[in-house]
Amino acid sequence: MRAVVVREAGGPEALELVEVPVPTAGVGQVRIRVEAAAVNPVDALTRSGALGAAGLLPPRDVVGIGWDVAGSIDEVGPGVRGFAPGERVIGVRDRLDVTLGTYADFVVLDAAAVAAAPARLSAAEAATLPLNGLTALQALDRLVLAPGATLLVTGAAGAVGGYAVQLAALRGLRVVAYAGAADEEFARAVGAQWFVPRSGDLAEDVRALVPGGVDAALDTAVLGVAALGAVRNHGSFVSVVGGAAPVPLRGITVTEQWVAADDAALARLSALAEDGRLTARVADTMPLAEAVRAHRRLDDREVLRGRLVLVP
Repeated sequence: MRAVVVREAGGPEALELVEVPVPTAGVGQVRIRVEAAAVNPVDALTRSGALGAAGLLPPRDVVGIGWDVAGSIDEVGPGVRGFAPGERVIGVRDRLDVTLGTYADFVVLDAAAVAAAPARLSAAEAATLPLNGLTALQALDRLVLAPGATLLVTGAAGAVGGYAVQLAALRGLRVVAYAGAADEEFARAVGAQWFVPRSGDLAEDVRALVPGGVDAALDTAVLGVAALGAVRNHGSFVSVVGGAAPVPLRGITVTEQWVAADDAALARLSALAEDGRLTARVADTMPLAEAVRAHRRLDDREVLRGRLVLVP
């Protein structure tokens, strides 16, 4: 089968499309025939060697790329219940110790990292759900906000931020969305009560809408202390990038969100997408063989609304 790997860390050209043996599902695992794999910023960090330098990736000669997958069950390992060959699924590879990623023709995942795919979505759309949706969902769970509480979401038009706004609104939270001015219509359409464009002073603009500051912030744009200024004293703050959280000033509880595979949470996301309550956005689809070009687009910081998705 084909798989995209890195032998020597570097730019997009470090990605290699190679032939490798088809992996076998072990105990508690399933093998998925990949129909779509989303391209995420963490993939570029893996490719560039940044994760390895941070001590998050064990040293090895070959590094697989890709976290998100949508496809169909191809093989069910011993001890797995609830999945059958041919079933459409979504999954996330959150284990960095395994050799191959989801940029491949097949991928083996723990069954606990897989859930049924939403039938109404295409494979490309479904592939944008696992990593970004789980990150948003688990960050909101960490904040523990009651209905009616106020929440600032930075990067509200991005892949994680867009899901965060929708999931927060579904919980009855009053959301302040922070994004580019052109994204106001989208942010309001998916549930934001207020909108703050990037052109002004974030903390002052938010406090003009919510006197005293919001109860919490979910910082998907990694603004750090600039977003912290919009939060009230003794509020809550979650950063979705490790090592980017600001100092917990003014009694604010500051935490970092590290995504974890969770089949029950994936099933919740899939059900919401199936009901039309989560909007999946695909910026473009590209063949697996063009992974290098996809990463060039990622590195060029092309303005994308949704994810690039690789397909066989």
